[in-house]
Amino acid sequence: MARGLFSTASLARFCQKLNRLKPLEDSSMETSLRRCLSTLDLTLLGVGGMVGSGLYVLTGTVAKDIAGPAVLLSFAIAAVASLLAALCYAEFGARVPRTGSAYLFTYVSMGEVWAFLIGWNVLLEYLIGGAAVARAWSGYLDAIFSHSIRNFTESHVGVWQVPFLAQYPDFLAAGILLVASAFVSCGARVSSWLNHTFSAISLIVILFIIILGFALACPHNWSPKEGGFAPFGFSGIMAGTATCFYAFVGFDVIAASSEEAQNPRRAVPMAIAISLGLAASAYILVSTVLTLMVPWHSLDPDSALADAFYRRGYSWAGFIVAAGSICAMNTVLLSNLFSLPRIVYAMAADGLFFQIFARVHPRTQVPVMGILVFGVLMALLALLLDLEALVQFLSIGTLLAYTFVATSIIVLRFQKVSPPSSPGLASPSPTAKKYDSFADHIQLVGSVQTSIAEPGQLRPSLRPYLGFLEECSPGPAVAWALGILVASAITLGCVLVFGDSALHLPRWAYILLLVISGIVFLLSLLILGAYQQQQQQDTFQIPLVPLTPALSILLNICLMLKLSYLTWLRFAIWLLIGLAVYFGYGIRHSKENQREPPELATAHYVVFPNGGLEETVETVQPASQEPAQEPGCAE
Repeated sequence: MARGLFSTASLARFCQKLNRLKPLEDSSMETSLRRCLSTLDLTLLGVGGMVGSGLYVLTGTVAKDIAGPAVLLSFAIAAVASLLAALCYAEFGARVPRTGSAYLFTYVSMGEVWAFLIGWNVLLEYLIGGAAVARAWSGYLDAIFSHSIRNFTESHVGVWQVPFLAQYPDFLAAGILLVASAFVSCGARVSSWLNHTFSAISLIVILFIIILGFALACPHNWSPKEGGFAPFGFSGIMAGTATCFYAFVGFDVIAASSEEAQNPRRAVPMAIAISLGLAASAYILVSTVLTLMVPWHSLDPDSALADAFYRRGYSWAGFIVAAGSICAMNTVLLSNLFSLPRIVYAMAADGLFFQIFARVHPRTQVPVMGILVFGVLMALLALLLDLEALVQFLSIGTLLAYTFVATSIIVLRFQKVSPPSSPGLASPSPTAKKYDSFADHIQLVGSVQTSIAEPGQLRPSLRPYLGFLEECSPGPAVAWALGILVASAITLGCVLVFGDSALHLPRWAYILLLVISGIVFLLSLLILGAYQQQQQQDTFQIPLVPLTPALSILLNICLMLKLSYLTWLRFAIWLLIGLAVYFGYGIRHSKENQREPPELATAHYVVFPNGGLEETVETVQPASQEPAQEPGCAE
């Protein structure tokens, strides 16, 4: 798959993918999702997906066990890293407004295998994320009733002493997931209305926490007597950042819902930017007041905020916080159950997952089977697993997805694109197929020779100085530069994270490796910057490409390397299971493999100003009969 990233065949697969996901005018409504979400709907989906998970699940755990009061710096660094990733999601969501999020973005730029692995990891992220939030929801409700629910369950069921399992089965967490699944299966409008209600209550409670929390702040809790501001040092801050990254995955639900947005080009980038800004502000301010109210080492990781107010003598405030946290975590559960089935739906529609999940209910127009099946699986995880055993595992799949999306942005920017063409380039014929395009101005054609440098070709102004780069074909040259960029980012991340600790390198070796990997990283950036990129005026595009996605790749890799080896072990096991599913089922039922013609063919796509997409298929001549190509223009 990867060998055709910058070829005409890759562009053909890109168009086929988009047209296959968009139903034709005569298609049954049973295979399409309804466009009914406004910018406000998407923004509140993103805010709801982030605020509950960050404030009520991670804040107490990270502050007590990983970073101390410096958890606010962990949230700030994670917000910057998430901003870089969010910009990549915003561009893809505006250009490719189809359900599937990171899975779809990887599919159209890197191919099927990588897309399946990303989709498989995102499934795990949502499953564990929903289960963790449900257990935290149960813990806060239990705190309101003075832990009577937990005491009752332990006395009647008993206490488990099994690694990674909870001390007792959490029937309340499993029950709320089943109820939430039932509501989400009623349709996007019902889910959106519930999310609006819970998000409004949650935002009011957050303002209450910040105001009253600063009134009760005690700077002594950051003093050296209590361990200081950063008791775990810089390493603890970065480890906390890697875990806090999960707090910002809520903006992914916006990209996953772009197919149901009324105006995705405008709504998706705006909703991502607003929701990320609101969530980052809330995380930093709330984590500040939390660690100022009570000593960080005495926090209750299961219900940190409510417990902090209880301990300061404001039990009524603790009740309000607990009620607000329940509303906030309801929005997270709705976001998880809203996004996960749509990613499964996208994978099943491509034949990579079981076809039963590609069915959409004719009345509600949502993938009901995916909602119910994965809602039950999420409920089982919440019933049995321990919250603290889940927290660190939440980030690795997210970081990997962000890395692939950032890489996909670079790939997409250097794919060839034609200037606005006349209909004469692809005259309709009796055998031509016509589609409605998702974006009127995306021009995707085969190799068109023009006097202007196309994306993937060396910039004309740099040809006198970098003429030696023209000796290589544009596609392979960019692909090699991108591969070196990723490899140098991994090397640089390993040196930064392990150079002084695990590797025990001498000072001169550490500096030498740091300089060499840094120079290679910068050179690969310069080589990529020397090539022409796609420029579109009617959709959102990330500034400073390839620098912005490259920084996102480097930061994501550094954060992944800070996760524990047990997290990597579990992640590797999950990947092996995913590969077994792909090679056992997906590769044999893949729509792309089934649609490939028996003989080699080239597809040309031209989008005209009226929005029509023409496709003509021409049989490729044998190599001996092909017309000669100009040097450096081979695909």
